[in-house]
Amino acid sequence: MQASIPSIFGQMIVFGLFVWFTMKFVWPPITKALEERRSRIADGLAAAEKGSRALQDASLKSEEALKAARVQAQEILVNANKQAAQIVEQAKGTAQVEAERIVAKAHEDVQREVAHARDELRKQVGELAVAGAAKILKREIDAKAHADVLNELAAKI
Repeated sequence: MQASIPSIFGQMIVFGLFVWFTMKFVWPPITKALEERRSRIADGLAAAEKGSRALQDASLKSEEALKAARVQAQEILVNANKQAAQIVEQAKGTAQVEAERIVAKAHEDVQREVAHARDELRKQVGELAVAGAAKILKREIDAKAHADVLNELAAKI
């Protein structure tokens, strides 16, 4: 089968009309849809890249904040330890002062008791001396009359 020339010529015209119709009415919406899709994909990729950078920045910031928090926690621990040591030293100082005060008061009490015991002992020695002398002399000696002698005797003891 041989195609006739008018038929080929008719096919060429139909083909030309088909190409023109396609270029005029079909091709622009397709290219527009492709451009819109390309634009959305590019925007999505840009947003994804921006999100990735934002995530990296946030990660770096969170690491920095975590480091700063660790440093601050360490400083708080150091300060707390220093304060605890100061409180312990202050308590030791207060306890030492209190102990010294208690010891001084005890020394004073002991001195007072010793002085009181000496006075009691002197009094008892004086009474014993008077009683002994009374027995020796077989008469009673007046303690008031001989107070000077008794005081002198007590001072020697």
